Amino acid sequence: MSAAQLSALARTSDPQTALRRFLALDAVVTGANGLAYLTASGPLGRFLGVGSTLLLELGAFLVVYAAGVGWLASRPRPAALPVRAVVEANLAWALLSCVALALWLSPSTAGGVWTVLQALTVAGFAALQHVALKARQETNP
Repeated sequence: MSAAQLSALARTSDPQTALRRFLALDAVVTGANGLAYLTASGPLGRFLGVGSTLLLELGAFLVVYAAGVGWLASRPRPAALPVRAVVEANLAWALLSCVALALWLSPSTAGGVWTVLQALTVAGFAALQHVALKARQETNP
């Protein structure tokens, strides 16, 4: 991804601001997903063809994770190591979602589509965060 593409997506030419925005967007989307799983695990579980207990557990994890990513986004200059940890966690989540779908989950059609879409979204966050971190390091070593 070029610097111009990154700037267009983040609506800023400052890599530091872009990184913080991508972290914040990740936190908001992840937190909303987690809250949905926590508050509507029964109906969502039936719709997605996944157990409500699994959704409750995932929801609790996602809310805590989102709070951590949101805190990181709120820092004036998020440290590189925690940002890399977020990128790696996002990549692991995306990979494990696909593995779970292939090996042990038997969701409804909607659940299968949802699992793939959320995995792609999370992988997209990882890519944007990685590129923004790299751009920041190149401009402010």
